[in-house]
Amino acid sequence: MAVNKLEDLKERRATIISGGGEKRIAKQHANGKLTARERLDLLFDEGTFVELDAYVKHRCTNFGMEKVDAPAEGVVTGYGKVDGRIVYAYSQDFTVVGGSLGEMHAAKICKVLDNALKVGAPVVGLNDSGGARIQEAVDALSGYGKIFYKNTLASGVIPQITAIMGPCAGGAVYSPALTDFIFMVDQTSQMFITGPQVIKTVTGEEVSAEALGGAMTHNTVSGVAQFIGNNDEACIAEIRRLLSFLPSNNMETAPVYDCDHDVNELAEALNDIMPDNANKPYDMFDIIKTIVDNGDYMEYQPYFAKNIITAFARIDGQTVGIIANQPKVLAGCLDVNASDKSARFIRTCDAFNIPLLNIIDVPGFLPGTQQEYGGIIRHGAKMLYAYSEATVPKVSLIVRKAYGGSYLAMCSKDLGADLVLAWPTAEIAVMGPQGAANIIFRNEIKESDDPKATRERVIKAYTDEFATPYKAAERGFVDDVIEPAATRPRLADAFDMLASKREARPAKKHGNIPL
Repeated sequence: MAVNKLEDLKERRATIISGGGEKRIAKQHANGKLTARERLDLLFDEGTFVELDAYVKHRCTNFGMEKVDAPAEGVVTGYGKVDGRIVYAYSQDFTVVGGSLGEMHAAKICKVLDNALKVGAPVVGLNDSGGARIQEAVDALSGYGKIFYKNTLASGVIPQITAIMGPCAGGAVYSPALTDFIFMVDQTSQMFITGPQVIKTVTGEEVSAEALGGAMTHNTVSGVAQFIGNNDEACIAEIRRLLSFLPSNNMETAPVYDCDHDVNELAEALNDIMPDNANKPYDMFDIIKTIVDNGDYMEYQPYFAKNIITAFARIDGQTVGIIANQPKVLAGCLDVNASDKSARFIRTCDAFNIPLLNIIDVPGFLPGTQQEYGGIIRHGAKMLYAYSEATVPKVSLIVRKAYGGSYLAMCSKDLGADLVLAWPTAEIAVMGPQGAANIIFRNEIKESDDPKATRERVIKAYTDEFATPYKAAERGFVDDVIEPAATRPRLADAFDMLASKREARPAKKHGNIPL
């Protein structure tokens, strides 16, 4: 009897592991996609994945569903280790009724989120689903609602990462949108509320699924996704890499790695990196690569709002979140999308105890009716709010322009920067020298015998006096003016000094960020 029961167990397990069967697995592979279990094998350290709820079955008896067997209920759930740390995951199985979500499918995902919250572990969701299981009607709809609620409860407590690895439409898109990070796979994943056929019927527009909701669309145009992979394998490798920069929960700090890059190394190249002409662009990444460990960083939303850079990196082995203006794009101006991108990144870092490094070269907010009508006031205020709200260590480094409200929005002393360092090339002022001269010396220029020469003279005088870091340093708004070559050791020292920072805030239910 015991032998028969053991054989029965093995047979049941084999049926579950086979998913939708050989034909459907072959079709999944033919479409350039891995199966749900193959993806989990890549995500977790070898031999560490433990499956939960493998024997769960649906309870639907409508429309012939009582005759449909759905192994593992179309979603594989469990936990394992990534680089030795516990991580929970769920992986939707497109070979089983199209990975569609029903009552029990949703219950399995909710249990993963509940368990991850209990133990303080990240959750990775690998989405590949045809959407709601229509046969289950409101039960499927309720399942989505329960997942959304769990996502929200877990927000800011444990990192939530979603990979879109197939179709994701309708209500299914909102669980990913509620998580902290969204990865997409190029050419094989889509996200949209309403598909191409519905759009054609309602509005008459013709658009392909890829153009409407493909990976590059959401990484470049909408900003919905933060990362893109060329295939399933590359996407999962990047998820593992991202996890290495994050703590397991909001009560911990990110793991510290041994650093073989001398933290006291001087980078003489930085002394000459700034162009003589203040209006000439340069590549901010050249600075970032020099000051972070081994020049290694992981950019967040690299294809969206390129005028601002957001990235995870390490300085002396410790994770930091970098927000930096990019002079090569829109002169580094802040606009609607840059404000949204950076505000979200700042709040993510703050939620998970990741110190912030702000590298500033910002001439202002992008002017124009498009920006004003698009709500740059509201969107720009998100950055002000996010920086002011953040209690993690905040270090600001001014390398060139720091003008007006855009400087405040990049975390000035007044918005809570714990330490503000500046290079000698820094220009900290209400506006640029030319604009300031046009206002302050307007009458003198107008009444001069040689307006052009007078204008050049007063601009030079203003520049020499005010377009420097020293006036701000005189008033304590800049803590130190440093040699660019010494930036890396000074930053490492600053974050080491700020490691024990504690900051109390007024008691409240929550603030009201200008969304």
